[in-house]
Amino acid sequence: MDAIQALLLGLVQGLTEYLPVSSSGHLQIGQMLLGIDPEAGGLTFDIVVHVATVLATLVVLRKEIVWILRGLLKLEWNDEARYTVNILISMLPIGIVGLCFKDQIEAIFHGSLIVGVCLCITALLLALTHFYKPQEREHISPLNAFIIGIAQACAVLPGLSRSGSTIATGLLLGNSRKSLAQFSFLMVIPPILGEAILDFKHIFAPSAEYLASHPATAQIPPLSLAVGFVAAFMSGCVACKAMIALVRKCSLIWFSLYCGILGIGVICYSL
Repeated sequence: MDAIQALLLGLVQGLTEYLPVSSSGHLQIGQMLLGIDPEAGGLTFDIVVHVATVLATLVVLRKEIVWILRGLLKLEWNDEARYTVNILISMLPIGIVGLCFKDQIEAIFHGSLIVGVCLCITALLLALTHFYKPQEREHISPLNAFIIGIAQACAVLPGLSRSGSTIATGLLLGNSRKSLAQFSFLMVIPPILGEAILDFKHIFAPSAEYLASHPATAQIPPLSLAVGFVAAFMSGCVACKAMIALVRKCSLIWFSLYCGILGIGVICYSL
């Protein structure tokens, strides 16, 4: 992977991590179009650009994070403590899936056909939010946080958008757009960092089986990794700000149409 390819894929990751169109699906499509073998060092690059987008989230939502930390330091049951508990509850499903079933899911669900089908599912979820609009509640309940967490866990499938699944599920449950825009991005920070930490073992202590299936893991030049990181971080900052504004004010139907068209195209290509 050269620097130009890393730049393009980093931009794709940064933009699509926050837009409800599936970053993992677009990364696979981007690698396919650029002629890059996704098994050839892809894990190292994926970790780097995912960490970059987490840092972008921390930068964009720094005021909200400081608000939560200040509230927790008061050591009392306040709004900040309730918010933190809801985030922890939302992490339970993805934690179980990540620790117990991640390898099995990746082994079974891969390839362009799966990406295309999951993009169509993302399109359906986003379309439902346009046609079904329940009465909005200002605060996210613990039960809703858990259900939104289940949606995030399902988004481990390539092509099923993490932000699209969580935001659409929250809207269909009747949560307000303002609360979801912030909550859906904050709740993904711990899982992404946790996933990166778990995957680091394959880089620093790879097994013989992993080296056999990822023969080019150590061949991504440091410059390419650095370019991909910077591109994902910068584009992630822009996309995160834009998506928060879009969720609060606009319909997601256009993202639904985009995912549907792209998904059908990928399915046709794979067949």
